[in-house]
Amino acid sequence: MTDRALVVVRPGALTTVQDLGRPGYAHLGVPRSGALDPGAAALVNRLAGNPPDAAVLETTVNGCSLRARSAVTVAVGGAPCPVTVAGRPAPWGAPVVVPAGELLEVGAAVAGVRGYVAVRGGIAVEPVLGSRATDLLSGLGPAPLTEGTVLPLGRPTGPPARVEGAPQPGPPAELVLRVTPGPRADWFTARAVRDLATRAYRVSAASNRIGLRTEGPALERARDAELPSEGMVLGAVQVPPDGRPVVFLADHPTTGGYPVIAVVRASDLPAAAQAAPGTPVRFAPVGRW
Repeated sequence: MTDRALVVVRPGALTTVQDLGRPGYAHLGVPRSGALDPGAAALVNRLAGNPPDAAVLETTVNGCSLRARSAVTVAVGGAPCPVTVAGRPAPWGAPVVVPAGELLEVGAAVAGVRGYVAVRGGIAVEPVLGSRATDLLSGLGPAPLTEGTVLPLGRPTGPPARVEGAPQPGPPAELVLRVTPGPRADWFTARAVRDLATRAYRVSAASNRIGLRTEGPALERARDAELPSEGMVLGAVQVPPDGRPVVFLADHPTTGGYPVIAVVRASDLPAAAQAAPGTPVRFAPVGRW
């Protein structure tokens, strides 16, 4: 009898297991982690017939290939990409059956960065601190996928959605990040605050799950002193010595020693997960500065 599992044939540039993350452990130095685009992860889970907290796969740029040991229902979403089953075109953004022994190919993103693959029953790797998420900073959770990795699947809890396709937001042509003043905004000159609000930035190719790095004008500091390490939150806009803002994402460190000039609204962060290198970034101040 075949077992319910997937075998990784091609892991892609970076494919990890993700769910809703492990909140509540920052005091232990453990970030929340979890899917960078939680809306996309939740949608593919719904399409596959899973609860919102089921673990999915998060791909980066060039997808992955998986072989089913038994017949499974999957849904692929997030960054738009070609999908094939047994070498034949299959729908993106809708449930599809992968027969036993056949190959699911999730192709390279045609727009955006991160794709999500849900399998009916969820990815059933061993949870750590209540989550199956891979945390690249702390090393908690399963390691990023490699060729030959076997991914166990959980028991189905509900039927797949009866839809031919579900609308999903497209990757941003311009990433607009609304920001409120950070705890160390006074460590920067008035000119730096104006530059943050008015100057053009772009997403750097050095971005990752820890932070979205930017290219653009350096922000001028008003103080040259060293800052003791202090707590960091999701969406914090930290400014390292080169002066280019870094937006902290799901795998961010829980403490840091560079000043935080602003904090991005949480509702704007999922778009950052899909902003490809070179995407224009605009910081939009809200509230009192």
